[in-house]
Amino acid sequence: MDDRILLVDDEQGLLVMVETLLRKEGYQRITTATTAGKALRLAQTMSFELIVLDVMLPDRNGFELCQQLRQLTKVPILFVSARSGDLDKVMGLGFGGDDYITKPFNPLELVARVKAQLRRHHLYSQASTSKTELLQYGRLSLNKGAAQLLVDGIEVACPAKEFELLTYLCEHPNQVFTALQLYDQVWGTALMGDEKTVVIHISRLRRRIEMDPSDPRIIVNIRGIGYKFIPPKKDVDPDV
Repeated sequence: MDDRILLVDDEQGLLVMVETLLRKEGYQRITTATTAGKALRLAQTMSFELIVLDVMLPDRNGFELCQQLRQLTKVPILFVSARSGDLDKVMGLGFGGDDYITKPFNPLELVARVKAQLRRHHLYSQASTSKTELLQYGRLSLNKGAAQLLVDGIEVACPAKEFELLTYLCEHPNQVFTALQLYDQVWGTALMGDEKTVVIHISRLRRRIEMDPSDPRIIVNIRGIGYKFIPPKKDVDPDV
């Protein structure tokens, strides 16, 4: 496997264990860092397909590092942390993470999540070169090839997983999906899915595309079921 993976954790023993585990699965291009500073320097000089990131680092909070990494790359970021509270998960995803797994973890689950993130990353990259690269719905425009979101003609920054989620919804307008169905399609496995992950990403998307995120008209809740993307009409305010 040719994927390059960056592992960031200040526990040397854990780094060795995870690196050994992933190498046994065929991932040979693995780089490690025990500090946020080194991780940032590596991300500035090398390209990666996946970053596995601890929250508690000696020189910087992992959430802060995630924000900085997001300015350099859109690749999946998987948090691995001993902080298991819901608030920590919400913060991790809110700062740009794509998934969150807590310590101690089942090694097989970590491998499965890494594979799922990489699989979805590659599928999305391949889809970006497909025939239909531009999705346009009124005030929204998604350029899949350039991973670019425009709202009212203005480019809006959109991390990879949010963009992938929005693209999936745009490609299936007026269809209702449960949170687990969306997790399965965008993150790659519903069996380990956390509905909060989807909820947080939907909330962040609404802040980017809705006229009033507190009263969404584009990505709407279908009570007791899930979410539906209602395409805004051309030249029509979705709040009208």
